[in-house]
This record gives sequence, C-alpha cells and structure tokens, in this order.
Amino acid sequence: MAEEREMVNIYIMGKHYKVPYGLTIMKAMEYAGYRFIRGCGCRGGFCGACGTVYRKPGDFRLKVGLACQTVVEDGMYLTQIPFYPANKATYNLEELTPTLGTLLRYYPELTRCLGCNQCTRICPQELSVMDYMAAAQRGDIEKVAHMSFDCIMCGLCASRCPAETVQYNVAILARRLYGRHIAPRAQHLAKRVEEVKAGKFDEELDRLMKMDKEELQKLYNARDIEP
Repeated sequence: MAEEREMVNIYIMGKHYKVPYGLTIMKAMEYAGYRFIRGCGCRGGFCGACGTVYRKPGDFRLKVGLACQTVVEDGMYLTQIPFYPANKATYNLEELTPTLGTLLRYYPELTRCLGCNQCTRICPQELSVMDYMAAAQRGDIEKVAHMSFDCIMCGLCASRCPAETVQYNVAILARRLYGRHIAPRAQHLAKRVEEVKAGKFDEELDRLMKMDKEELQKLYNARDIEP
C-alpha cells in the first residue's frame, strides 16, 4: 500500500487546491493541473522567468520568490508574474561611452530613485539593488556591473519601486558598457577567435557533425569535468 502523502492547502490566483507537502510552487502548480506556457524557463533558479508573489496566512507582508525554488506552505496565496512590463531602451554599444550621461540618456528615471530599499528587499537573489542604483547615479559603471552581476532579470524590483524605475535594465546597460569599454580584453579569447576564423577546428567540427546521437552522448559523458 502506497504511503499517503501529507497535503497542504494553497490558493493559485484565488482558486483553492490541495497539493503534496514539499513541492516547489512550480511543481505544485503543475500538480494542480496548470501547464506552463510562459513563466517557466530553466527550473534551476537562474533565468528569472518564474517570479511569484505570495502571502501567508496571518502575515500582512507581501513576499516574493522564484516558483522553481520556493516551497509551498499551507494557506499560501500566490500568483505568478512571468513578465513585468518595463521600457527597454535600444542602443548601439559601439557608439556609447561608459558614463553617467549615457545611463541618463537611456534611463532618465534613474534620477527619481528614492533610496527606499524596496528593490533590495524584494530581490530573490538577495542583491543590494539600491546600492548599485546609487552607484549608477554616481556614474560608477564598474561598480554597478559587479554588484548586479547575478541579476536574473526577473523584474520584481521594478514591480515594487515607488519611483517606477527599471533597475534591471539600468544594470544590464551598465554591464554591457563595462564589458565593451572598461573591462580588459581577454587575450586568450581573441587568440581562440582567430584560430576559429583560420579554420583550425573545421576538421573536428565536421567530424562531430557526422556523429549520430549515441556517439555524441558517449563523447559528452566522457568529457573532462572540473572538480
């Protein structure tokens, strides 16, 4: 006889469901019959596609998390925000300079930051979002790039910002500016690119292209893996 699983009560977008204890929000939603068309990506906490907002019984606080990482709790009321609407600037990195003026040109709302720290409190990656926004206001592109490096672009910071700024878009512009105009060039990478262009690996790539799935799988499983 199969062991009976402990069940918990949750509410998905206002509708009641009983789901097994210990499931992540994502797995609980699938157990309840939801099929993910959007709001589901890597399932490993890296892509930011499954931002979820929830409240727990008896707690007035609005909480957030990633559906693929957060475990359901009894009485949880939840809904997903698979995409948060935000203006995204278009630009040509080759034409830009890594300065405060560039950030303000594309995201002038940066100056409206109130320093309230709501963005930091809601970040599922526990990044110091307010601090890197302060660095952006000072034009410290390198600091913004380093502090926001682990941002997964889930959009939850923007959802709670009373100044209606888009922190993650400011941050990715800073990272791109840093990578293109400030960070030292990777000489070993430049060398490898030249080798690729010169055809050094053409024969090996052609051999791989002719392999069947089983041969490729065997080769993949036998690869060197760093400890």
